[in-house]
Amino acid sequence: MKIVVLDGYSANPGDMSWRALEEMGDLTVYDRTPAEETVVRAADVEIVLTNKVVIGRREMEQLPRLRYIGVLATGYNVVDIAAAHEHGITVTNVPAYSTESVAQMVFAHLLTVTNRTEHYAQQNRDGRWCHNPDFCYWDAPVHELAGKTFGIVGLGNIGQRVAQIALAFAMKVKALTSKSAHQLPQGIEKVGLEELLSSADILSLHCPLTDDTRHLINASTLMQMKPTAILINTGRGPLVDDADVAQALQAKCLHAYCADVMTEEPPKADNPLLRCANAYITPHIAWASVEARIRLMDITTANVRAFLSGHPQNVIG
Repeated sequence: MKIVVLDGYSANPGDMSWRALEEMGDLTVYDRTPAEETVVRAADVEIVLTNKVVIGRREMEQLPRLRYIGVLATGYNVVDIAAAHEHGITVTNVPAYSTESVAQMVFAHLLTVTNRTEHYAQQNRDGRWCHNPDFCYWDAPVHELAGKTFGIVGLGNIGQRVAQIALAFAMKVKALTSKSAHQLPQGIEKVGLEELLSSADILSLHCPLTDDTRHLINASTLMQMKPTAILINTGRGPLVDDADVAQALQAKCLHAYCADVMTEEPPKADNPLLRCANAYITPHIAWASVEARIRLMDITTANVRAFLSGHPQNVIG
């Protein structure tokens, strides 16, 4: 059984082992695979593992031996699921491995804004505190989270975990969700989009990217938010219109934008958000804690083992 990993570097840059997969077949691991080399590298292979390398209908038609695609992530938009079904190819993903990691990043971003930790740490590296006449100083306000309204779009695994943490900070939690009100955990209020936008002091995006949610946050919806609001996106980059968010920040119609995802990754150097002082961008690392990547590797291995045993798990579709 031949197994190929097309882009293994992001999940395992060398601090973990592929040994468990090696024990199940003839394994080849590539750090990265350009699109034009996908078919060549997956030729005569039964099992392909991919994170961001696209396996579409065209690729499947040129890979007659392919029987299994394992996505090294929760999102599986890199695979043409309909084409996979037509070709009898099993597709699996790795659900819920990064819930704690992503939820933690949401609040790392939020506390950076409300407590100005990055700002003050840099000032003190520059000697500001050493030359201060008082025992403390501040040149920008810090804020408590207690009592603030935390709005959430989407209450899947990550959205619900974020809500739990917000409640632990004594925040009021409101959510836009397809779940009915009686399904929501205690302390979460179901509201419509208009109320969520107008009432949220912090708005965190955790919904899938669909035709309905693409550019959910745009010039129009930003105008409905408080100018003091903090917008957080650890979901999908295209949930927001980058240019509209940058303009809102520059016009002081939005206090801060915190994001771990961008519309284009890596972003182009001229993306306007990269020049905004109140935009806090991390390079798509919310999922990538050591602990989350261990779970990712373990579940990926278990998925392949289950497929080979004839009882596949975490199957898409």
